[in-house]
Amino acid sequence: MQKAARQWLDSLVSMFFPQVCGVCGRSLVEGEKVLCSHCNLKMSRTNFHLNPNNELASRLVCHAPICRVASLYYYVREDPYSKLIHNLKYNRQRQIGIELAKMLAKEISPSAFFNGINLMLPVPMHWWKEIRRGYNQSRIIAEGIAEVTGIEIGDNLIASRSHATQTRKGSYGRWLNAEGIYAVKNADDLMNKHILVIDDVITTGSTIIHCCEAIADAVPSAKISVLSLATTRLG
Repeated sequence: MQKAARQWLDSLVSMFFPQVCGVCGRSLVEGEKVLCSHCNLKMSRTNFHLNPNNELASRLVCHAPICRVASLYYYVREDPYSKLIHNLKYNRQRQIGIELAKMLAKEISPSAFFNGINLMLPVPMHWWKEIRRGYNQSRIIAEGIAEVTGIEIGDNLIASRSHATQTRKGSYGRWLNAEGIYAVKNADDLMNKHILVIDDVITTGSTIIHCCEAIADAVPSAKISVLSLATTRLG
């Protein structure tokens, strides 16, 4: 019922405010969501789900046992596709996160990437930052993935304190900025589970690594995988 109501509302809104491609600005036609078919085809996909030993997996090597790593596309700050992440994070265009996450989930599902995963944990935001932004974009992405996979979303991963934005920091600065922020609550609920950590963009990997290590330290029996909408290229 809720899904049908949302679809009806989306249709009503599109009658008065035609939807446009989040990259090129062209009007979307029936069946297109967020991206027009042209921009969808030109998106620089990583295809990491087809290669377990991909470059992002190498970037995230740490003491946490990370099993699988995947991401939809390569993020380049000056590229038109960067607008998708920017508008999701800062302009409250949450539908971008929902639709891109659904696209990602549908594309990688045939590779068995989601097999055996019990729970998704979005990279958390400090409560005050989430109030100012309006939502946690990583949870929005998880909600889109859940629509396709049915995997439950948990709230066991928390940000115990706030921190400065990572945007203008180098690798070492990002590492220090994220250190000691993330913690796990109700760790017993995660015992022997395969957890999928969800993020929007992975750059140096410092945030994801700190999240995964927090889970591994609190729940040694857990398996951990990682999924993001986008990632920067190595180097």
